[in-house]
Amino acid sequence: MKELTNIRRLTTTAVCIALCVVLPMAFHAIPNAGSVLAPMHIPVLVCGLACGPVHGLVCGIFGPLLSSLLTGMPGMGYLPVMMVELAAYGLLTGLCMKLIRTGRLYIDLYLSLILAMLIGRVIAGAFRALLWTPGEYAFAAWTAGYFVTSLPGILIQLAIVPTIVFALMKARLIPARTVRARTAV
Repeated sequence: MKELTNIRRLTTTAVCIALCVVLPMAFHAIPNAGSVLAPMHIPVLVCGLACGPVHGLVCGIFGPLLSSLLTGMPGMGYLPVMMVELAAYGLLTGLCMKLIRTGRLYIDLYLSLILAMLIGRVIAGAFRALLWTPGEYAFAAWTAGYFVTSLPGILIQLAIVPTIVFALMKARLIPARTVRARTAV
């Protein structure tokens, strides 16, 4: 399997959207687990890495929207910020995976994941500061909300997401990333 077919890409995206509904339900039994562990981020990040930027973007938009409509999580007040953040994650992980080619799969996965997580948090913070709560959102609140409170979730994502994508490649559910041979200079 050299390339992910459109049917497989759509199916993987649909499964990731479904996981955006199911995973938070399991974690929200624990108080504050949603904001600390960020379970909805995992399927969106996997979708972007596995299916590309467009499908990652779709998963990032429709995952939280469907979850909110079916379960009430995230709440309507926080939903737009969550949709922007997760849409950025899905889009950016897919773009980074297309652009970053070190020749080593795990390095490509981690670089794509870390860049998308950093830029996505900046985009969500900017959206929240400029459009959602203009003049009321401080840098300290952004840092606390997006890095300090969610640090366990960030560590879980860094541990689990590349492993999931690698396992999907090994199981041939998504195509293995072709590694370009390095040429001697």
